Amino acid sequence: MSKQRYFIKLAYNGTAYHGWQWQDNAVTVQQVVEEAMSTIFREKIEVTGAGRTDAGVHATEFFAHFDLQQKLDAGGLEEKVFKLNSFLPEDVFVFDIIAVKEQVHARFDAMSRTYEYIITTRRDPFRKDMGWFVYGHLDLDRMNEGAAILSEYTDFTSFSKLHTQVKTNNCNIMKARWERQDHLLVFTIRADRFLRNMVRAIVGTLVEMGKGKIDADGLRRIIEAKDRSEAGLSVPAQGLFLTGIEYPEEVKWHM
Repeated sequence: MSKQRYFIKLAYNGTAYHGWQWQDNAVTVQQVVEEAMSTIFREKIEVTGAGRTDAGVHATEFFAHFDLQQKLDAGGLEEKVFKLNSFLPEDVFVFDIIAVKEQVHARFDAMSRTYEYIITTRRDPFRKDMGWFVYGHLDLDRMNEGAAILSEYTDFTSFSKLHTQVKTNNCNIMKARWERQDHLLVFTIRADRFLRNMVRAIVGTLVEMGKGKIDADGLRRIIEAKDRSEAGLSVPAQGLFLTGIEYPEEVKWHM
């Protein structure tokens, strides 16, 4: 019997997890999702995520695909979603499961991914695990000047975690922008792909610009150096959210 491929749309608070990807000695989101699904579907389930998130990073929209021996109609899938959410821990939530064509791939078919990073400009007890408190004035105009410069480049080696096993450090940044929302500074960045630790390193560097420690020419020198040690610190994980993944029209569904 041929298997049916499905996409699962979910969200998670990453505070209690060591990222998405399975690890031998730590609890991950992929692990709890696979264990819950294997129980609910009564067969061994392996899910392939649209990407990885690091320990402590959150996702308000995440996709993964999996193959199933069973072919379920919309009503059957809705029932499985309900059971999954009853079984999963409260910091992981499944929105939907949809049947897709067998060749559709959650990671390789993704056209873009969008992240947000949240900085709090005052201590906020409700953002303790959902943002990074930065003391002192940050010049948002300068930070946006730096954000605009990012789209001039494609090689982001200076913002990549060292010794990663990727073939290229090239990324196409489609959007990078800071916005003020009351006492929050929200950085939105969208690209066709991201390197390990890239967003957190970029944010750390743009914060240095906001503090007046780096100017536009300095940012360009950092990028062109292609040297991680030249860039700013990697900001804390709890402020980072994966907020959107875009797929081509031909593989879209009703979500």
